[in-house]
Amino acid sequence: MDVLQTIQALREILNQHNYNYYVLDNPTISDYDFDLKLKELQALEEQYPEYFDEDSPTQRVGGSVTKNFETILHEYRMYSLDNSYSKEDLLDWEKRAQKILGDVPLEYTCELKYDGASISITYEEGKLKRALTRGDGFQGDDVTNNVKTIKAVPIRLKGDYPPKFEIRGEIILPFAGFEKMNQELIEIGETPYSNPRNTASGSLKLQDSSEVAKRPLDCLLYALVGQQLPFQSQFEGLEKARQWGFKVPKQAQLARNMEEVFAFIDYWDTHRHTLPYETDGVVIKVNSLQYQDELGYTAKSPRWAIAYKFKAEQVSTRLLSIAYQVGRTGAITPVANLEPVQLAGTIVKRASLHNADQIEKLDIRIGDTVFVEKGGEIIPKIIAVDEAQRPADSQPTVYITHCPECQTELVRKEGEAQHYCPNFYGCPPQIIGRIQHYISRKAMDIEGLGGETVALLYNNGLVHDYADLYELTKEQVIPLERMAEKSADNLIKGIEKSKEVPFERVLFALGIRYVGETVAKKLAKHYKTIDALAQASLEDLVLVDEIGERIAQSVLDFFANEANKIIIERLRSFGVQLEMGVHHDTAVSELLSGKTFVVSGVFEKFSRDDLKKAIEDNGGKVASSISKKTDYVVAGANMGPSKLEKASQLNIPIITEDDFLLMLQ
Repeated sequence: MDVLQTIQALREILNQHNYNYYVLDNPTISDYDFDLKLKELQALEEQYPEYFDEDSPTQRVGGSVTKNFETILHEYRMYSLDNSYSKEDLLDWEKRAQKILGDVPLEYTCELKYDGASISITYEEGKLKRALTRGDGFQGDDVTNNVKTIKAVPIRLKGDYPPKFEIRGEIILPFAGFEKMNQELIEIGETPYSNPRNTASGSLKLQDSSEVAKRPLDCLLYALVGQQLPFQSQFEGLEKARQWGFKVPKQAQLARNMEEVFAFIDYWDTHRHTLPYETDGVVIKVNSLQYQDELGYTAKSPRWAIAYKFKAEQVSTRLLSIAYQVGRTGAITPVANLEPVQLAGTIVKRASLHNADQIEKLDIRIGDTVFVEKGGEIIPKIIAVDEAQRPADSQPTVYITHCPECQTELVRKEGEAQHYCPNFYGCPPQIIGRIQHYISRKAMDIEGLGGETVALLYNNGLVHDYADLYELTKEQVIPLERMAEKSADNLIKGIEKSKEVPFERVLFALGIRYVGETVAKKLAKHYKTIDALAQASLEDLVLVDEIGERIAQSVLDFFANEANKIIIERLRSFGVQLEMGVHHDTAVSELLSGKTFVVSGVFEKFSRDDLKKAIEDNGGKVASSISKKTDYVVAGANMGPSKLEKASQLNIPIITEDDFLLMLQ
């Protein structure tokens, strides 16, 4: 056997042993023998560098250094999941799905919800191409070199895999590995890590991949994404992924109805503590991929999946004091300062009290012993007071009447739970909060400028609103705390680059109350320019899709304010995008203006997403369910029988994709 054949044979043997150990959890060789073979391969690769292969098992030890993790757009958006906390919530979710699909029997795939760092890995021709963090769902950081060190992640696949696809999952740190890492830190006098999830997430952003390789990270995979994948259901997709070499959790189960879903939840609510890693709930997915396609997505999450969260862990501690925070909209949030206590893997010192009504309802007082839990195991909240342990001299809590920052008297509008500071243009936290919102990732995404730096700029009198950012000079910012010449350069460059941000994101960045990311896109697409939007009447605004009176009034109030008009004119003078550019407006025509379409079934000439986009690009509107307002149903193969029946009952024209193409001519 020649040298190349020996090297290739060793690589194949070591890859198989890695798979047996890390994926199948069934080692067939001792660690000692594995290390001997690995060293033999390393020696041969060093002796014959012409046979180097980046996918060799020897490369799993890392060694590459990433100074800056490049941010890359996800080819397929990574949505978040809606949460539920009761079986009634799940039944309501099922009803909503059946309202769209019609009264069809549904099967579900039940999977455990793992508490780790979300990852999306792209494979091309069976080879690991790229690994991205979730980021904001639209774009994530490239952590490919670090993910390649995780031995449960295959570098090359086996079997009948498609030419290109993405697989999603969680990078986790099992309890045993986490405890071992912490023990090693304690022994050398270092502070131990707080919890496995944060440690796993932080590991992905270590610059030196050889450091990542030393950490006992694991990767559990559960979702395949791509075009023309060779399976028809979620459960079948999991089976395929296993065959291709992925570590897919064996706990996933097919449920024929909601009763079987509930049985799965009940079993794992008690047995989850036997698992070697953290899990905080169950994810339930409609099994059929065709039905998933029909159900589609809301602005934030898939309609075909939902997370059931296990009841949160509770602890008791003492309430030391209540502080009041002022948000960027002026909303006051009372915060409980607690005696530090361990809860669900983290030390909790603070918890939200929400509003005055909540304080009154709990009758919560300074010195009380309170019960704290993590809502969805993320945000701590106080759920009850142990009145039996209340001090004899305790006094009822009196909610503040004036802003803790600017001393303005607070207001509370009828029907609203929160108090507000009305000093919108003079209250420091509101001003700082608006600028922080303006520079945030989904808004202007100004590189080199963070929330703390915004506070520094304001406190040093350098900015009083977000338009002031464009007048900053390098000389002004260098004297600031923790600001060196290079970081000052990056800040000024980041502000300059923000002038290229498209109008829809600028509109979101302005911070108009109730105008979130999705509403900003709709308003930008409809009005095209800031001037047209500023001149719109209440009657005009409410005619825009999904714009109600509350949003419309807020838009009118914003543009009626003289200070806002001045800021917008200043932004215009600096070159900020205040109208839709040609490359951001995807409209092709208004041929379908005023028409509402429902898309159902499987198509030959379009993907469903492309078909929906074609409708919207030509002025039409896409609805998820058939109603009297529907003008056409575009029907493909395997259209749901209930939709067909409903369209017939309402005399709504059912057209093919060819008929649709003729409409566009």
